[in-house]
Amino acid sequence: MTTIEKIQQQISENPILLYMKGSPKLPSCGFSAQAAQVLSQCGVPFAYVDILQNPDIRAELPVYANWPTFPQLWVEGELIGGCDIMIEMFQSGELQTLIKNTSSKYQTA
Repeated sequence: MTTIEKIQQQISENPILLYMKGSPKLPSCGFSAQAAQVLSQCGVPFAYVDILQNPDIRAELPVYANWPTFPQLWVEGELIGGCDIMIEMFQSGELQTLIKNTSSKYQTA
């Protein structure tokens, strides 16, 4: 499996996915910490990929996404954006709505 195929599989299998440096509990950069925090405040579980543990993804994802920086939030296969966009959306209430609606679509009975 190529790195691009791996990225596509991760994005398709996880309706809410955060590519970040470190983990939500132990972020390795301030932007990833903020992104994980606002996402956690939405109150639904989300998947994450630590790009520091996956240098191939760290190298390929910016090209695939046409987005040069991390973190990157993907919802239902669509790139939402990075830390600044997530914070703006959170402050307006848009992020909570998006995340909760997405989560409710994928919850199993």
